[in-house]
Amino acid sequence: MKFSLFVHMERLNASQNHQELYEEFIQLCEIADKGGMHAIWTGEHHGMDFTIAPNPFVNLADLARRTKNVRLGTGTVIAPFWHPIKLAGEAAMTDIISDGRLDLGIARGAYGFEYERLLPGLDAWGAGQRMRELIPAIKGLWAGDYTHDGEFWKFPATTSAPKPVQAPHPPIWVAARDPNSHEFAVANGCNVQCTPLANGETEIASLMDRFNAACEKASNVKRPKIMLLQHTYVGSDEADIAQAAKEISIYYNYFFAWFKNERPIQQGLIQRLTEDELVANANLSPDKMIANMPIGNAATVIDRLKVYENQGWNEYSFWIDTGMSFERKKASLERFIANVMPAFQ
Repeated sequence: MKFSLFVHMERLNASQNHQELYEEFIQLCEIADKGGMHAIWTGEHHGMDFTIAPNPFVNLADLARRTKNVRLGTGTVIAPFWHPIKLAGEAAMTDIISDGRLDLGIARGAYGFEYERLLPGLDAWGAGQRMRELIPAIKGLWAGDYTHDGEFWKFPATTSAPKPVQAPHPPIWVAARDPNSHEFAVANGCNVQCTPLANGETEIASLMDRFNAACEKASNVKRPKIMLLQHTYVGSDEADIAQAAKEISIYYNYFFAWFKNERPIQQGLIQRLTEDELVANANLSPDKMIANMPIGNAATVIDRLKVYENQGWNEYSFWIDTGMSFERKKASLERFIANVMPAFQ
């Protein structure tokens, strides 16, 4: 099982400016590269200081000059916000800049907040249909002289300019949860990214079951890879671990508040949650975070990750966005590299 870093610029309040956040983002990525991680993933979001990522290709092009070994992945671009010709060209250019290190992760998107602003009237179903039309189209554009006559896009014969370094094209990953998404990804030769969010071991096993079922259904297709994305924290002692569990609990309360899209937002920041509101959500309590995620000392985290390795996950991605301080994120990542990863070599 390989290990990667999943990271954005992110903040829960206005205590840091965006330039400082980007410098911290770069430092975490450089630690991952020097520490022997397999890949770095960063995504796409708009108008949200909670997850600051307007164009992952810009970040990855910068990282291509600052790193040496890691794969550089979009985790993920939001399919309905891209025209196939534009996505094929920008992804290919990033593959060239990174000397063939790009992995292209694609999703339908998750936040109604973003749909309202970029494509008013769009819902999750419509976004998923756009993703299903987009992926074959970008493959066709990379092959060249491709004509498209679909429900969402129509264009005459076009070839991606430029074409990617990797042949026949960079690996494509699909963010999948429901069985239909797994089946679409596998049938189209795409790898699969999964996140159980805060749902724990039962959900993780179920995601693997869905993937295995999709592989059995498409037995004529080479088995793709599957990645598990999850919040992780390697602590120094019990007090440190307890603090991390509380911080990740707060993060998930904000995550779902953004998802519900009901609270006032000002200057890219959601209205602060009160202590009563944080305590009221028992499903996101610090105890639940420890029960459902690899949060603990190195030995505890290793034991949890061994379960995932035995289930067949090809890649485990350390989701580091938590709202905690940069120093605490950095220390946890360094402990993960030094004390957890060697147990899997």
